[in-house]
Amino acid sequence: MTPPGKPSGGAPRGRLRAREVIPLSVAWDDIGGLVDAHERFLAGARVGSDVRDSILDSWKRCRSAGLEPHQLLIPYSPDLDVEAPFLSAADPVLGQLTESFANVSMAVVLCDGQARMVRRQGGDRALRARLDEVNFAPGFCASEDAAGNNGVGTALAERRAVYVVGREHFADCLSQFACAGAPVRNPLSGRIEAILDLTCLRDDGDPAMVRLVREAAHGIEVRLLEQATERERALLAAYRTASWRNGGAGDRPRQPEHPPGEWANGHDGDGLGRLDLAVLREKAEELIASPQRTLDEVTLSGGRVATLSRRPIMGAAGETGAVVEARVQGGPRLRHIELTAPAVPGGVPAGSLTVPPGTVPPGKPLPGTSPTAAERTTPSAPPPAAAIRAVAPPPPPTAPAALAPTVVLPEGDAGDSDAEEWLLLLGEPGVGRLAVLARRRLELLHDASVRIGTTLDVTRTAEELTEVTVPRFADFAAVDLPDSVLHGDEPGPLGPGAMLRRVALDSIHEGSHLYEVGDLFRYLASTPQARSWETGQSVLEPVLSEASGWLAQDPARLQRVLAAGIHSLITVPLRARGTTLGLVSFYRSEEPAPFEDDDLSLAQELVGRAAISIDNARRYTREHNTALALQRSMLPRGRPEQSAVEVAYRYLPAQAGVGGDWFDVIPLSGARVALVVGDVVGHGLHAAATMGRLRTAVHNFCSLDLPPDDLLTHLDDLVGRLDRGEGWAVEGTHPDSGIVGATCLYAVYDPVSRHCTLTRAGHPLPAIVGPDGAVDFVDLPSGPPLGLGGLPFETVDMELAEGSQLVLYTDGLIEDRHRDIDSGLDKLRTVLARSDRAPEDTCEAVLDALLPARPSDDVALLVARTHALGPDRVAQWDFPSDPAMVPRARVAVTGQLSAWNLEDLSYTTELVASELVTNAIRHATGPVQLRLLRDRTLICEVSDGSSTSPRLRRARTEDEGGRGLFLTAQLTGRWGTRYTPDGKIIWAEQPLP
Repeated sequence: MTPPGKPSGGAPRGRLRAREVIPLSVAWDDIGGLVDAHERFLAGARVGSDVRDSILDSWKRCRSAGLEPHQLLIPYSPDLDVEAPFLSAADPVLGQLTESFANVSMAVVLCDGQARMVRRQGGDRALRARLDEVNFAPGFCASEDAAGNNGVGTALAERRAVYVVGREHFADCLSQFACAGAPVRNPLSGRIEAILDLTCLRDDGDPAMVRLVREAAHGIEVRLLEQATERERALLAAYRTASWRNGGAGDRPRQPEHPPGEWANGHDGDGLGRLDLAVLREKAEELIASPQRTLDEVTLSGGRVATLSRRPIMGAAGETGAVVEARVQGGPRLRHIELTAPAVPGGVPAGSLTVPPGTVPPGKPLPGTSPTAAERTTPSAPPPAAAIRAVAPPPPPTAPAALAPTVVLPEGDAGDSDAEEWLLLLGEPGVGRLAVLARRRLELLHDASVRIGTTLDVTRTAEELTEVTVPRFADFAAVDLPDSVLHGDEPGPLGPGAMLRRVALDSIHEGSHLYEVGDLFRYLASTPQARSWETGQSVLEPVLSEASGWLAQDPARLQRVLAAGIHSLITVPLRARGTTLGLVSFYRSEEPAPFEDDDLSLAQELVGRAAISIDNARRYTREHNTALALQRSMLPRGRPEQSAVEVAYRYLPAQAGVGGDWFDVIPLSGARVALVVGDVVGHGLHAAATMGRLRTAVHNFCSLDLPPDDLLTHLDDLVGRLDRGEGWAVEGTHPDSGIVGATCLYAVYDPVSRHCTLTRAGHPLPAIVGPDGAVDFVDLPSGPPLGLGGLPFETVDMELAEGSQLVLYTDGLIEDRHRDIDSGLDKLRTVLARSDRAPEDTCEAVLDALLPARPSDDVALLVARTHALGPDRVAQWDFPSDPAMVPRARVAVTGQLSAWNLEDLSYTTELVASELVTNAIRHATGPVQLRLLRDRTLICEVSDGSSTSPRLRRARTEDEGGRGLFLTAQLTGRWGTRYTPDGKIIWAEQPLP
C-alpha cells in the first residue's frame, strides 16, 4: 500500500522524479499512529501490525543497543577517508545523482563500510542546516548502534536497500527526514564497501527513492568490476572462448538477465524467485567445493528441475579454475544477455570483466553499447565467498576487440527450448570447500555477535547462545552455571564436584534424555565437562560410545542418550577475564560425521564471545542487587510513630534500574512532623549511595530542629563540599562528578497551629488537596538544585484545614520524554480532585493514572493527610519574668495533669516544668510561656525571648546549682531546643503510662 497522499507512480507532487513507486510491504500508518506505536514499543507493549516488520526489527536492535530516542551520542572520526580506487568508482555516480537533483532538495550521502559518512552532496541550505543539527555530516557515524535506524545504518545492518520515513526513525531528532539507503558491494568478493543514501525532509520523501538509490549503488558496483584482477580476467576469457567454440547452450552462450546474486521475484511473470536463486547458488558452491562431483540436480519451485554441471577451465597463461553451468528443465523462458561488438570504437578490451548483467542504469548505457527498448535494471548481490565469482557471459571469438553486454529478448526459436542454460559460478577448485565452510562459519559468528548479549540477563544470554548454535552448529546445546553466577556473585574456586545448574538447553527435537533446564547436578571427575572445568581447556569427544568417563556420569541416562542418536560431544568452559563461569556442551546426532578440530575452534570462538556477555550480565546483576540492597536499606522502613499526619507512600524503580529518588517522614519536637522528598539524577550504585548520604544528612539536621530554609542551606553546603572533596582520596587523581542534579522538597507541619512551612531546592511543586476536593499547587519559590550555592532558599507558611492532603512527588511521576511537565501536572490535578480517598487509595489512583507499565525514571510519591491537635489536648500559660511565678507554674501543671488523668506523671512533670521555668526567668529575657501537649507522649515546652541555647553540664559536688538540665535529661525520654523568630523553646518528652 502506498502512503496516504502519495501517487501510485510517477513524481509525488512534483518534487522527486522517479519512474516507478515501489509499494511498501505492509500497510502504512499515519504519523500519529506511528507516534503512538513508538511510545507503546518503548513502554514494552506489543505493537503488532502498526509498524512494518523491518522497522520493528530495527527498533528492537536499537533498544538492545541501549539507545534513548531523545538522547544520542554520535561518535566522530576526524580525517576519515576511504581507498582511492573506490572513490574513483563512486565519484562519477555521486556527481550524476547530485546533478539530477538540482531542482530537488535531496542530500546524496556516501558512507564507508562502518557507516561513517565520507561524502555529503546536494540539498538546499535549510536541509543542510537540519542535517548538521543532528550530526548527519562527514566524519560522524550513522550506524544503528549510534544513531538508531536510518537509511545508512539500517541498510548496513540488514544488508539490503531500505526506506525509513518520519516517525519510523527510532530517534526523535530524525523523524523530520525521509531516507533511502542501499549497500554498495564489491561484486567479486561480496563485501559491503560502502552505503549510499538519499535523504530529504519527510514531506518530500517517496518510496521511489529506494529504486533510485539502488540503481545508483549498482552503478558504483559496475565501475568496481573494472578493478578485477588479471587472474579473474584470464579465467573468464578462457571460459568465454571454450563456451563459444563448444556451442554453449544452443549455439550461443546465454545468461539470465538477472545475475546470480539477486533476481527480482518474477519479472513480467517470468524468471526465478529469490528462494530458487539462493538454492541454486548454494548448490553451485557445494558442487565447486566437491572435487569428485561433476553433476547435481536441484528441485525448484513450480515443479521445475535445474541441472548443475561442473567442468574445469584453464587460462592462456595456465590459470586453472572451475565453472558451474545451470540448466533449468520445465522452467519459464528467460531473458538473456549476449555480448555484441560496440557500436563505436574505443570499447572495453577483450577478456576484461566489464558489466554484470542487469546493472546498466536506465538511460545511461556504457560507452560502446546500444541500449534497446527491452532494457531492465535489477539489483545484484554476488556470493560473498572470495573464491567463488559471479561472472558475465562469454564473448564470441569473432569480436575479440571490444565487447559489452546488451539486454535482448530471445528471437525466433532461439529460446523455445524447454531448458535454458547459463554460466552460474566461477571458482577455484581446492579452495571451494574451505571457502564454503569458512563463509558459513563467518556467517554463524556474525549472527552470534548480533544475537548474543542483547540483554543484561545471565539466563537470557545463555539461551541466546543455544538458539544461535542449534541446529547450525550442533543438534543439542546446553549451558551449565553455578548458582552464584546467576545471582551475580563471583563463581569462586569450585572443584570438580561443584554443583551446577542447567540454565539453557536447545535441541532439534524432544527426547534427548539430557539434563533439563533447572536441574542441579555435579559432574564426576572423569567426565569431559569436569576436565574442561578443571583445566580451563575445551575437550572434544568424537565418539561418545567409547568415552567411558562420560558414561560414568549416569550410565542409565546416558545409554538412552546414545540410543537417541547423540554420538559426538564438544565441551567448552565459559571463561571471561581469567575466571571460569560455567560450561557449554555441544552434541551432534543428525550428521554422521563426528566433530572435528575445526569444529572445536569454532565452538571456542562462539563460547568466548558469549562468555564476555554472560560476565557483563553477571556484573550488572551484582551491581544492580548491591544498589537495590543499598537503596532498600536506606529508604524508610515502615511508618514512624506520630499523630500529625496519616501517610502513605510508594517508590517505583525505573526500567533502567535503581535510582536516586527518596522520601522520608521524620517526627519533630512539639508533635510536629517533617515530610521530605528528594531526587538524585541518575541510576545505579552511585545514585543510591548519594541518596543515602542526603537522607542521613536531613535526619541529622532535623535533630537540630533547624527551620526549613536553614536546613536546605546546610544541605546545599554539604552537597557542595561533597562535590569538591570526592575523588581526592588518591594522590594525583581528579574529583569525580559527585552529586549532580540533586533536588529536595522539605515541609514541616504543626498539628497544633495547623501551619505548614515549605521550601524547595529545584523540586516540582507540591499539591494540596482540600477537604472539599479542591486541588492547588503551592506557589513555592524554586531555589537552585542542591550544591550550586549562592542563592537563599525561600519558605511559604500556610494554614491547612484538618483532613487536607499534602502530596509530594518526584519529577518521574509527571514528566517523561513523551509528556511535558504541564500536561503531567494537569493530569495529576484531575486525579487528585477527590476528597473521599484515603492516602493509600490516593497513591494507587495516582500511579495507575500517570505511570506506564515500565516507567523510564524512578518515582517517589508521599501522600500525607493532616490531623489537628485539639484544644482539649493542649494547655498553655503565660508568666511574667518573676521568680515568684514558679510556684504558680507547678500548680498549673499539677492541675492539668489531674484533668487529663495523668497523676502518675505529676511529680516528674512538676519538677521538669519548675526547672525549665526557673532557668528561663533567671537566664532569659521577656515573658515566659509554659505549654503542655498530650500526644503520643507528654510534652512540656517552655519558651522565652532569648536566643541563647542552654548547655547541659555536670555540677561538682560542692556546687549549689547547675543540675536542672541534668535532672531534666535523666527524668524524661528526650529533650532539646528549637529556635523561633522571637527566641527559643526548650522541650522535654515523657512516655505516657
